[in-house]
Amino acid sequence: MEARASAKYLRGSAQKARLVVDMIRGKNVNQALAILRYSNKRAALGIEKCVKSAIANANEAAEKANVSVDPDDLWLKAAYVDQGPTKNRRRMRPAPQGRAYRERRHFCHVTILLSSDDKDAAKNGGKVEVQPTASKRAKRGGAAAAPRVKRAAKSEAAEVSEAPEKKAASKKSGAKKAASKLSSALKRKKKEE
Repeated sequence: MEARASAKYLRGSAQKARLVVDMIRGKNVNQALAILRYSNKRAALGIEKCVKSAIANANEAAEKANVSVDPDDLWLKAAYVDQGPTKNRRRMRPAPQGRAYRERRHFCHVTILLSSDDKDAAKNGGKVEVQPTASKRAKRGGAAAAPRVKRAAKSEAAEVSEAPEKKAASKKSGAKKAASKLSSALKRKKKEE
Protein backbone atom coordinates (compact mmCIF):
# COMPACT_ATOMS: atom_id res chain seq x y z
CA MET A 1 0.00 0.00 0.00
CA GLU A 2 1.20 3.46 -0.84
CA ALA A 3 0.37 6.84 0.65
CA ARG A 4 1.30 10.30 -0.48
CA ALA A 5 1.54 13.69 1.19
CA SER A 6 2.72 17.04 -0.05
CA ALA A 7 3.58 20.25 1.71
CA LYS A 8 3.33 23.31 -0.49
CA TYR A 9 4.73 26.80 -0.13
CA LEU A 10 7.35 25.97 2.49
CA ARG A 11 9.66 28.89 3.12
CA GLY A 12 13.17 28.36 1.88
CA SER A 13 14.69 27.41 -1.44
CA ALA A 14 14.22 24.03 -3.08
CA GLN A 15 17.98 23.55 -3.29
CA LYS A 16 18.33 23.73 0.49
CA ALA A 17 15.32 21.47 1.10
CA ARG A 18 16.75 18.85 -1.29
CA LEU A 19 19.77 18.48 0.99
CA VAL A 20 17.45 17.30 3.76
CA VAL A 21 15.25 15.12 1.54
CA ASP A 22 18.30 13.33 0.14
CA MET A 23 19.21 12.22 3.68
CA ILE A 24 15.90 10.42 4.26
CA ARG A 25 15.03 9.01 0.83
CA GLY A 26 14.71 5.20 0.92
CA LYS A 27 14.84 4.99 4.72
CA ASN A 28 12.36 3.50 7.17
CA VAL A 29 9.82 6.00 8.55
CA ASN A 30 11.22 5.81 12.09
CA GLN A 31 14.77 6.39 10.87
CA ALA A 32 13.61 9.28 8.68
CA LEU A 33 11.78 10.96 11.56
CA ALA A 34 14.84 10.57 13.81
CA ILE A 35 17.09 12.11 11.17
CA LEU A 36 14.68 15.01 10.67
CA ARG A 37 14.26 15.60 14.40
CA TYR A 38 17.98 16.03 14.99
CA SER A 39 18.90 17.65 11.71
CA ASN A 40 20.30 21.15 11.98
CA LYS A 41 18.58 22.40 8.82
CA ARG A 42 15.69 24.86 8.75
CA ALA A 43 13.78 22.87 6.11
CA ALA A 44 13.73 19.75 8.32
CA LEU A 45 10.73 20.94 10.35
CA GLY A 46 8.41 21.30 7.35
CA ILE A 47 9.59 18.02 5.85
CA GLU A 48 9.02 16.26 9.19
CA LYS A 49 5.42 17.51 9.21
CA CYS A 50 4.99 16.23 5.65
CA VAL A 51 6.28 12.74 6.61
CA LYS A 52 3.92 12.61 9.59
CA SER A 53 1.05 13.63 7.30
CA ALA A 54 1.97 10.83 4.88
CA ILE A 55 1.90 8.33 7.77
CA ALA A 56 -1.57 9.57 8.77
CA ASN A 57 -2.71 9.30 5.12
CA ALA A 58 -1.44 5.69 5.01
CA ASN A 59 -3.39 4.80 8.17
CA GLU A 60 -6.52 6.46 6.80
CA ALA A 61 -6.26 4.68 3.45
CA ALA A 62 -5.70 1.36 5.23
CA GLU A 63 -8.82 1.86 7.35
CA LYS A 64 -10.92 2.68 4.28
CA ALA A 65 -9.60 -0.36 2.42
CA ASN A 66 -10.12 -2.48 5.57
CA VAL A 67 -6.45 -3.48 5.57
CA SER A 68 -4.07 -3.42 8.50
CA VAL A 69 -0.87 -1.47 8.02
CA ASP A 70 1.83 -1.23 10.63
CA PRO A 71 3.34 2.28 10.58
CA ASP A 72 6.73 0.80 11.49
CA ASP A 73 6.78 -1.14 8.18
CA LEU A 74 6.41 1.99 6.07
CA TRP A 75 9.41 3.40 4.21
CA LEU A 76 9.99 6.40 1.97
CA LYS A 77 9.66 5.13 -1.57
CA ALA A 78 10.02 8.57 -3.13
CA ALA A 79 10.74 12.04 -1.81
CA TYR A 80 11.33 15.08 -3.94
CA VAL A 81 11.28 18.86 -3.78
CA ASP A 82 10.01 21.20 -6.47
CA GLN A 83 10.67 24.90 -6.76
CA GLY A 84 7.85 27.18 -5.72
CA PRO A 85 7.06 30.75 -6.69
CA THR A 86 8.89 33.86 -5.58
CA LYS A 87 5.94 36.09 -6.44
CA ASN A 88 5.27 38.82 -3.87
CA ARG A 89 8.41 37.85 -1.96
CA ARG A 90 10.88 40.18 -3.63
CA ARG A 91 12.73 42.50 -1.35
CA MET A 92 15.25 45.25 -1.95
CA ARG A 93 18.49 45.26 -0.01
CA PRO A 94 20.68 48.34 0.32
CA ALA A 95 23.95 48.15 -1.60
CA PRO A 96 27.00 50.38 -1.86
CA GLN A 97 26.90 53.74 -3.65
CA GLY A 98 23.14 54.17 -3.36
CA ARG A 99 22.27 51.05 -5.33
CA ALA A 100 19.82 48.33 -4.33
CA TYR A 101 20.15 44.57 -4.72
CA ARG A 102 17.06 42.52 -5.42
CA GLU A 103 16.54 39.71 -2.96
CA ARG A 104 14.22 36.89 -4.00
CA ARG A 105 12.74 34.85 -1.21
CA HIS A 106 11.92 31.36 -2.41
CA PHE A 107 9.17 28.85 -1.70
CA CYS A 108 9.34 25.11 -2.30
CA HIS A 109 6.93 22.17 -2.57
CA VAL A 110 7.81 18.86 -0.86
CA THR A 111 6.22 15.55 -1.89
CA ILE A 112 6.62 12.32 0.09
CA LEU A 113 5.51 8.87 -1.08
CA LEU A 114 5.39 6.09 1.52
CA SER A 115 5.08 2.38 0.79
CA SER A 116 4.57 -0.74 2.88
CA ASP A 117 5.80 -3.10 0.14
CA ASP A 118 9.17 -4.81 0.35
CA LYS A 119 12.06 -2.65 -0.82
CA ASP A 120 13.55 -5.40 -3.01
CA ALA A 121 10.29 -6.02 -4.85
CA ALA A 122 9.77 -2.29 -5.33
CA LYS A 123 13.25 -1.83 -6.76
CA ASN A 124 12.78 -4.65 -9.26
CA GLY A 125 9.18 -3.77 -9.99
CA GLY A 126 8.27 -7.45 -9.47
CA LYS A 127 10.57 -8.46 -12.33
CA VAL A 128 13.59 -10.70 -12.40
CA GLU A 129 16.76 -8.70 -12.06
CA VAL A 130 18.98 -8.74 -15.13
CA GLN A 131 22.62 -7.78 -14.95
CA PRO A 132 23.23 -4.57 -16.89
CA THR A 133 25.43 -4.86 -19.93
CA ALA A 134 28.79 -3.18 -19.86
CA SER A 135 28.96 0.33 -21.22
CA LYS A 136 30.77 1.13 -24.45
CA ARG A 137 33.70 2.58 -22.56
CA ALA A 138 33.99 -0.52 -20.38
CA LYS A 139 33.87 -2.76 -23.42
CA ARG A 140 36.62 -0.82 -25.14
CA GLY A 141 38.79 -0.74 -22.06
CA GLY A 142 42.47 -0.27 -22.80
CA ALA A 143 41.99 -1.22 -26.43
CA ALA A 144 40.09 1.96 -27.23
CA ALA A 145 42.72 2.87 -29.81
CA ALA A 146 42.48 -0.51 -31.61
CA PRO A 147 39.92 0.61 -34.20
CA ARG A 148 42.08 3.64 -34.95
CA VAL A 149 45.12 1.41 -35.45
CA LYS A 150 43.16 -0.63 -37.97
CA ARG A 151 42.19 2.52 -39.82
CA ALA A 152 45.79 3.70 -39.83
CA ALA A 153 46.97 0.31 -41.12
CA LYS A 154 44.37 0.45 -43.91
CA SER A 155 45.46 3.95 -44.92
CA GLU A 156 49.14 2.89 -44.91
CA ALA A 157 48.31 -0.09 -47.15
CA ALA A 158 46.45 2.23 -49.51
CA GLU A 159 49.43 4.60 -49.59
CA VAL A 160 51.79 1.74 -50.39
CA SER A 161 49.62 0.60 -53.31
CA GLU A 162 49.28 4.16 -54.60
CA ALA A 163 52.94 5.05 -54.00
CA PRO A 164 54.28 4.34 -57.53
CA GLU A 165 51.53 6.44 -59.09
CA LYS A 166 52.18 9.31 -56.68
CA LYS A 167 55.93 9.15 -57.29
CA ALA A 168 55.43 9.38 -61.05
CA ALA A 169 53.02 12.27 -60.61
CA SER A 170 55.40 14.03 -58.25
CA LYS A 171 58.29 13.60 -60.71
CA LYS A 172 56.20 15.21 -63.46
CA SER A 173 55.16 18.07 -61.24
CA GLY A 174 58.74 18.47 -60.01
CA ALA A 175 60.03 18.70 -63.58
CA LYS A 176 57.42 21.32 -64.42
CA LYS A 177 58.40 23.38 -61.38
CA ALA A 178 62.07 23.18 -62.26
CA ALA A 179 61.35 24.25 -65.86
CA SER A 180 59.28 27.20 -64.70
CA LYS A 181 62.06 28.30 -62.33
CA LEU A 182 64.61 28.15 -65.12
CA SER A 183 62.44 30.14 -67.47
CA SER A 184 61.79 32.81 -64.86
CA ALA A 185 65.51 33.03 -64.09
CA LEU A 186 66.31 33.46 -67.82
CA LYS A 187 63.69 36.20 -68.16
CA ARG A 188 65.22 38.08 -65.24
CA LYS A 189 68.70 37.91 -66.76
CA LYS A 190 67.40 39.23 -70.08
CA LYS A 191 65.72 42.16 -68.33
CA GLU A 192 68.90 43.00 -66.45
CA GLU A 193 71.00 43.04 -69.63
